[in-house]
Amino acid sequence: MSEPPIEVLPNAAPPVDVVRDPSLPRRWFWTLVGLLALMCVMALAVAFTAQQRVSNLQQELVRRQQDSQGQSAEARMLAKQAQENVREASAKLALLEARVSEVAIQRSQLEELIQSLSRSRDENVLVDIDAGLRVAVQQTAITGSAEPLVAALKQAEERLARYNQPRLEGVRRAIARDLDRVKAVGAVDLPSLSIKLDEAVRLVDELPLLSVAEPRKAASAPVATPKGSPRSGGTTSEPAPSAWAKAWNETWAGVSDRVWTEAKSLVRVTRIDHPEAMLLAPDQAFFVRENLKLRLLNARLALLSRQYDTAQSDLQVAHVVLEKYFDRSSRRIVLASDLIRQVSSQARLVNVPRPDDTLAALAAAGAGR
Repeated sequence: MSEPPIEVLPNAAPPVDVVRDPSLPRRWFWTLVGLLALMCVMALAVAFTAQQRVSNLQQELVRRQQDSQGQSAEARMLAKQAQENVREASAKLALLEARVSEVAIQRSQLEELIQSLSRSRDENVLVDIDAGLRVAVQQTAITGSAEPLVAALKQAEERLARYNQPRLEGVRRAIARDLDRVKAVGAVDLPSLSIKLDEAVRLVDELPLLSVAEPRKAASAPVATPKGSPRSGGTTSEPAPSAWAKAWNETWAGVSDRVWTEAKSLVRVTRIDHPEAMLLAPDQAFFVRENLKLRLLNARLALLSRQYDTAQSDLQVAHVVLEKYFDRSSRRIVLASDLIRQVSSQARLVNVPRPDDTLAALAAAGAGR
């Protein structure tokens, strides 16, 4: 057994004399050999472990290489599909761009059309109202009635009220003023005038002519009945002298009245301004009545057609015929003359005012667009 080494204290003084052991180098040699063997074993173990790791790494690399190859093949396939999809997408995108450009062009055209329509809507309304009013003015001038112009103004006012455009308020106010002025004009009542002329035509056949004496009704005189007669129902005794004289006077008065009435019926005093009226033959009297009827009917047709000058001339001729050939003392003549005079006074041409304010407002609104 080797001796234990001598511990040297740090503060101790070195020994004076050290005994050297001859087996010490041998021990160190075997120690080094053991250490070398241990290191070789450890190096072998490390090398084996490294070899195992390298093998595992190689296997992992091979596996990963295979995986990468599969993934690359899949990636190539996906890339090919992506390229095809890109081509399809490019084609679709080009088609969509073309469609979008077409839609943009159509939209711009539609916007321009809408703007033009919105701008021209007011113009169309103004033009329609102006044309309607001018046609109504022509109809009023032809017919002589204010009804066409009143209807056109009311229609224009209702249309502007529905349109409700603030810039056209001036036109609405002008229409209201013209409508009030046109309504203030008195219109001719043609139905009532036609009825009066029809009544005058009906009376023509009953009007007495100057050339034909109209028989007058005789006044009925009371007939005195003697008290002694069987009608009186009195006694058959002779009356007193005073009663007999009274009955005689009454009888004589009745006879004289009848004689006087017959004499008056034989003689008639009439003022005749036109002697030729008394020279009418019976057949000519028929034509006078028919001509008077025709004049009145012509006046009626002229009134219905708004030809007031023609109607006035026919009415004047009819009035002259009545004054010349018919008996003016008859009540029927007076009635017919009054009817003709009323129609003549009412059958006047009414000057309907033109809607100048409305036309001026329409022109101003059209120019200010």
